[in-house]
Amino acid sequence: MKIELTTYDIADRLLADEYGGWSRAGAFALAEWLEEYEQDCGESQELDVVAIRCDFSEYESLIDWASDYFMHWRGDLDIDPDLEEGDAEIDDAIRDHIQDNGWLIEFDGGIIVSSF
Repeated sequence: MKIELTTYDIADRLLADEYGGWSRAGAFALAEWLEEYEQDCGESQELDVVAIRCDFSEYESLIDWASDYFMHWRGDLDIDPDLEEGDAEIDDAIRDHIQDNGWLIEFDGGIIVSSF
């Protein structure tokens, strides 16, 4: 027996996970992404909030992710050291790296990145 969840149901279950640390906007963005992923796969997926918590992390910005993931993110991502934070080239380089190695979910207020 299976129960089909709505976007709101999924987001509520993500938010109810006390160790998930999702923002409300992040939980809804992730819920929508999970629904799209399920549609693209063509198979029903089981919602496992613990696995999702282990596989995805939320950050306020691309630079926050890079700073958390790399000790020397500018050098590790071959970003020109003369570029200032906020420069679109920095965000593009970080975005490209994430998308080349995992999944990136961007939403108003932050990003969610898969572990890789």
